[in-house]
Amino acid sequence: MSETTTQQAATPATTPRGRGPVVAGLMLVMGLTALDGTVVSTAVPQIVGDLGGLTVFSWLFSGYLLAVTVTLPVYGKLCDTFGRKPVLIAGTVLFLVGSLLCAAAWNMASLIAFRIVQGLGGGALQGTVQTIAADLYPLRERPKIQAKLSSVWATASVAGPAAGGLLAGYADWRWIFLINLPVGLVALWLVGRFLVEPRRRPTPAEAEAASGAGGTSSGRPSVDWAGAVAIFATGALLLTALVQGGVAWPWLSAPSLGLFGGAFALAGLTVLVERRAAEPIIPGWIWRRRTIAAVNLALGALGLLMVAPTVFLPTYAQAVLGLGPIAAGFVLSAMTLSWPVTAALSNRVYTRIGFRLTAVVGITLALLVLLAFPLLPFPGEPWQPALLMLLLGGALGFFQLPLIVGVQSTVPYEERGTTTASVLFCRQVGQSVGAALFGAVANGVLAAHLGGSTHLDSLAYALDHADDGLRRAVDAAVGHVFLGAAGAAALALLALLVVAPRRFPVLEEEGERRGGE
Repeated sequence: MSETTTQQAATPATTPRGRGPVVAGLMLVMGLTALDGTVVSTAVPQIVGDLGGLTVFSWLFSGYLLAVTVTLPVYGKLCDTFGRKPVLIAGTVLFLVGSLLCAAAWNMASLIAFRIVQGLGGGALQGTVQTIAADLYPLRERPKIQAKLSSVWATASVAGPAAGGLLAGYADWRWIFLINLPVGLVALWLVGRFLVEPRRRPTPAEAEAASGAGGTSSGRPSVDWAGAVAIFATGALLLTALVQGGVAWPWLSAPSLGLFGGAFALAGLTVLVERRAAEPIIPGWIWRRRTIAAVNLALGALGLLMVAPTVFLPTYAQAVLGLGPIAAGFVLSAMTLSWPVTAALSNRVYTRIGFRLTAVVGITLALLVLLAFPLLPFPGEPWQPALLMLLLGGALGFFQLPLIVGVQSTVPYEERGTTTASVLFCRQVGQSVGAALFGAVANGVLAAHLGGSTHLDSLAYALDHADDGLRRAVDAAVGHVFLGAAGAAALALLALLVVAPRRFPVLEEEGERRGGE
């Protein structure tokens, strides 16, 4: 099978000798963001005990996630405008400054504010690392680096809770932030010393402006700062509405309606600003090109369905199976063990049948696994959901990686940062929508079984001593959530079958003609 080949795509001039240290630096940077959530979540009891703020501690995660998500498109465009290296270095420095400030926090409000600073740097790390990974390796070798990055997430999911518990229990919770500093400094040195980027070529808009000025243009890249502010404000309002709706206030209350209304109004303003910008942060071609649009929709659905295992499975394992928090985490970690393996092997599949069909096979298998979860016996054995998570991770490895590698291979170097950021942005937004949607589903099922307006979060204290009625209610609630996740998988499958082209229009890379990638 040969994907369609079009124009030539440039790659950076990093030598093979320097590629290994750069990859090590990228893995360290990715480790900073991968460990962040799992380490902090384990130390929450110690943090609250020291600083107080029990009613608002959830913003330690919500504020960070919001900052990461709304900055992804901005950093993606900056990568294409100024290069990956300065953006990654600036983002890492900002993340480390935020970590140092978090360690010095004096109350919960200051810690939340500094977590947002961390998130502003984290938005640069996630998208830029993925973009550089695509720059470093030719198409047939990209699964190697992607598998290494996936292994970082797998390791973090297992080691993070243990590391957070040890640091908080035997040292001080502030060390969970201070430990970022030596890791980040080593990563900065590796990237700064060994990463070499090609000279930036002007975008079509810049070239047109230069020719219109008789060739006397300074050639300075333009930045759509108005669009960046509009996107940031729109995303902030929308994600705040999704994260806090049904938790801090009812969905149909004035705060929710006001936030959603403001977000939609700002979205309309953002579209107007972006249409008039010479170099928009989110250019129109992101949605006009079928391949990119289909991948954005499919990975948005992936973010949606991932809420079911990552958010609700630990509660299921504790309430229904009677496991402790650590054992419940290991049930979920089965997914992260198989995901990197199938991701690394996926190139042997998509080189034969293509990116789209490989992803279709992966998401179809994931759909079947998600549909099987509600069929598990009550109360069941821990190996049963663990086996399903192992299968789910394997299926999603065949789904996500071919789409990311494939869509990155359809754009030239000058558009790769924007494209990668749009994919990650859609996945993050899907995750936020999924948390709100499936949270409402779970709470509705619980209320139907237990009566009243029961919320899953409010039952956390009772999981250790759950009676049979509560266990059956949680089992039913999580089962409905997994059915919803199966619906999200069906949406991803539909996007690939209806929107995506049969063959991805892969660009020919410099120094290498490839038709079968």
